[in-house]
Amino acid sequence: MIKLAVSGALGRMGGRITDLAFEDKDFQVTVLLERSDHPEIHRKIHNLSISKDPAALKAADVLIEFTSPQATLEHLEACGQHQVKMVVGTTGFSEDQIAEIQKASQKLPIVLSSNMSVGVNCLFQLTQEAARKLGGDYQIKIVEAHHVHKKDAPSGTAKTIAQIIEGASGRKVTDIQSIREGETIGDHKVIFESSVDTITISHQAKTRDIFAKGALLAAKFITTQKKGLFDMQDVLRIS
Repeated sequence: MIKLAVSGALGRMGGRITDLAFEDKDFQVTVLLERSDHPEIHRKIHNLSISKDPAALKAADVLIEFTSPQATLEHLEACGQHQVKMVVGTTGFSEDQIAEIQKASQKLPIVLSSNMSVGVNCLFQLTQEAARKLGGDYQIKIVEAHHVHKKDAPSGTAKTIAQIIEGASGRKVTDIQSIREGETIGDHKVIFESSVDTITISHQAKTRDIFAKGALLAAKFITTQKKGLFDMQDVLRIS
């Protein structure tokens, strides 16, 4: 049984990951983390107290992290100290912060992905193939939409899509539209347009469960690794 820690346990994603983990016989949820100034820090979830101290991670095998870049790096240090493997779905990292994660992965196994959804990772593969075939002759646009609470724009997923297109076609993507409205969970479109046709590859998230389930799948995968930096393509074996 995997001893699991969940960071941001009182947030939208953290809460759903926690609920699904308690339903999964492969996990024992041992640590719930939240920032110290959260107004509900003294709550219990499934009768488990919430901690604000990263040192609590020593009771876990794997940490799932969907929070802020700063919190993620603080927990990265604690995971290194206690040899806790990581699944990171946080977005908005700077290049220097990514470099810190890469350095830590030389000793610690980490799954880092801008999107843990199986469906979105299939979209990545389809986009790569389309960019290889169409990239030279088509104008390329990415449109992403999320809820008004999302802080980073473009989304991490949109940035990943752009990187995939650039790697497959050799062309830089300059047209990315970000929409922030209502409680939209996550919509992404990749549009290839020429003078004779338009090809659209899209994904619409209906619930956060697709990300939570993907994160739990990644947690199971990372327990089999000793060190290294992985993404969901590795987890799903579709790269």
